[in-house]
Amino acid sequence: QSKLVESGGGLVQPGGSLRLSCIGSGVTLDFYAIGWFRQAPGKEREGVSCINIRGSSIDNADSVKGRFTISRGEDKNTVYLQMDSLKPEDTAVYYCAALPPLRPACTMSDAQYNMWGLGTQVTVSS
Repeated sequence: QSKLVESGGGLVQPGGSLRLSCIGSGVTLDFYAIGWFRQAPGKEREGVSCINIRGSSIDNADSVKGRFTISRGEDKNTVYLQMDSLKPEDTAVYYCAALPPLRPACTMSDAQYNMWGLGTQVTVSS
């Protein structure tokens, strides 16, 4: 069964850093455009960052520009979200998701993603 698995979440103080990983199980992420999304309690899910198949094009939400970096691993099956200068408002469950295979471009709209991980909790608090 194809699925995505997130890891790397945890508790961090404001100003700290975390690196989230999204790994494909039963799928090779090199063939998928990948997005990172988050959902805070009582709020709608929002797009954070996405990367196209080639890794040559990315998009970031305005709220994380200059702080978060999405990238593909050299193993061709991992997508990372490096999160620096974390703020309390970054607290949320973070999900990675994949678009249908071989769609080259990514999108920050979650409606088009059809494979999702179970999420990893990120808590930013002193």
